[in-house]
Formats: sequence, structure tokens, C-alpha cells
Amino acid sequence: MTTPTPLTYRDAGVDIDAGNEVVERIKPLVKRSFRPEVMGGLGGFGALFDLSNKYREPVLVSGTDGVGTKLKLAQQLNRHDTIGIDLVGMCVNDVLVQGAEPLFFLDYFATGKLDVDTTVAVVGGIARGCELAGCALIGGETAEMPDMYPPGEYDLAGFTVGAVEKSQLLDGSKVGKGDVLIGIASSGPHSNGYSLIRRIYDRAGRPADLDVGGVKLVDALMAPTTLYVKPILELLRGEHGPRIHAMAHITGGGLTENIIRVVPDGLGLDITASTLTLPPVFDWLQREGAVPDAEMWRTFNCGIGFVLITSTDSAAAIEAELDRLALAHRRIGEVVAARGDERVRIG
Repeated sequence: MTTPTPLTYRDAGVDIDAGNEVVERIKPLVKRSFRPEVMGGLGGFGALFDLSNKYREPVLVSGTDGVGTKLKLAQQLNRHDTIGIDLVGMCVNDVLVQGAEPLFFLDYFATGKLDVDTTVAVVGGIARGCELAGCALIGGETAEMPDMYPPGEYDLAGFTVGAVEKSQLLDGSKVGKGDVLIGIASSGPHSNGYSLIRRIYDRAGRPADLDVGGVKLVDALMAPTTLYVKPILELLRGEHGPRIHAMAHITGGGLTENIIRVVPDGLGLDITASTLTLPPVFDWLQREGAVPDAEMWRTFNCGIGFVLITSTDSAAAIEAELDRLALAHRRIGEVVAARGDERVRIG
């Protein structure tokens, strides 16, 4: 009887030493994102965060997301250092909508064959995103799973928990007829619509160096998601904060489907199409892909990444605060009575 050849985990395609190297290299990157409430460091079975001294009546707000097929473009271009910022942005901007401060973040990185440099670049971007958002990267999972992913590919998911005082929770209940929509600028497509973006980019011959508004097309497409957390939290905590009735993060579903999520039943939205002047990258996508206006509005943020809803009387003061916070903005519409089943009109 032939004795079987001894096998190791490495023989099966999992390199524990590479995983350990990743952990050691990301430790200083992760530590920069820590807040005083973080208890302990990396390496435990669970991450600890002390909430006892910060809130009187805390409501926890959680969110999870990925970055869609923008990952495919990042891998195609071998640009891995900012996709982690996108991952953080997609999660923390969501919990911000309800007035919550993102407290901590966890990530999940999965690949078929662990490449240490790529993994460190991705997690480094996540750590940087957490720094920019003021939340702590307190844990995560790096999974090497042979045969699950083609060579060079990986997948990402993120998870965040935020908190807000119960009395300051934004749930849309204050929104009323006549309220104004103030759109805050995005940095580009953020992390939405990339299945269509990649189709257009491929069909156009992948013109990476094409100039769009003074930047290369590839740079415009890979621009990381804007992190709205710090300036919006400053706005909410200031004297004009209570005047904000609701907020929306413009992600999948675009302008058509996201703002209405925070508007009570019986009310609708009139968005002025002429205010949705497309930034150069979106203009190129629409022209090159022959994408109809309605499809643009329900697929992309079209240059508006976050929206505030406030009363007409308060709008000017809030706009002045947005100027002070260096957030480019413009009024894009108003809240109206709903017209039957049509709750969002762009025209």
C-alpha cells in the first residue's frame, strides 16, 4: 500500500505565514484610526469599544455595504490604495443620514490567493478612510479561499456602527411640504453604477488617459467616495443643526430612488432638472453610452452625493454653513404633495 504524501495547509493553497505578515504590516495603519473609546488592539476574538461616557440615551445605527463592481476596475487597473476609502464611505455616509456618528468599522477581505502587498494596500485605504471619517477600524477578517476567486481577484465588505442621541435622531418625520432640497457635491460616481460604467468604458476602448474636465478619465472613475461625516456632524452639532429635517446619501438608485426614502408618505419631490448639471465624467458617460436622462438619474449620483432637507426659511443659513465647511452645494428641488403613485418628478 502506497503511503499518501503528507499535505499541509499551504499545499491546499492557504498561506498562514502570508496572513500573519499582512496583520503585522497593517497594525500601524489601523492604530492611527483608533479613538479613545477603543479597548485593546488587534488580535482578539472580538473588538471592544467603550460607549459609557459619551451618550446619555444612545441609539445605535448600523450599516453594511460593499463597493460593487468598482472592484473589477480597481483590479483591472492595479489600483488598490483607495478602494478601501470607497468601502468606508459607502457605510459611514449611510449611518450619517440618521444623524449618527460612526464609531467603529470592521472589514471583510476575501481572495483566492493572498497577495501581501495588494492586501496591505486595500486595508491601508480602509484605515485611511476610517481616519477621515473619525471612526476606528477595530477589527476585520482576511480570508484566503483557494478556488473561490480567479487569480488576482478579491472581494470586500464593510460594517460600521454609529450612535446618536435619541432626541437628535433624524427619521424624516419633520419633513414637510415646501421644504428645500440642498444637494452637496460628489467627487464622481463614488461606488455606484460601475457595471454600466465598465460597459461604457470597455466599448469606448478603455481610453484611460482621455481628458475629462482637466483630469484623466481613469482618475475621475477611480476618485474615492467623498466622506461627508466630519463636516456634516459639525453642521448638525451647530446652531443650525436642528433645522435640518432629513438627509439622504445618494447611492444605488441614484437621485430618483434615494431622497424619497426619507420623505413621509403623502409627500413627493420636485427636482429641477436644470440644476443637475453633469460634471465632466458623467457628461462623458452619458454621451459615450447614449444613456437617457432618466437612466442617468436612477443609476448615478450625477454630481450630488448627499442631500439635506430643510425649511425654506432655514435654507440660506444652512447654505452659509456649507460654504464655511467648504462643501460645494446647490438647491435642486423641493418637497411637494404626492401626485398619486408618482412621488418623484425630475423636470
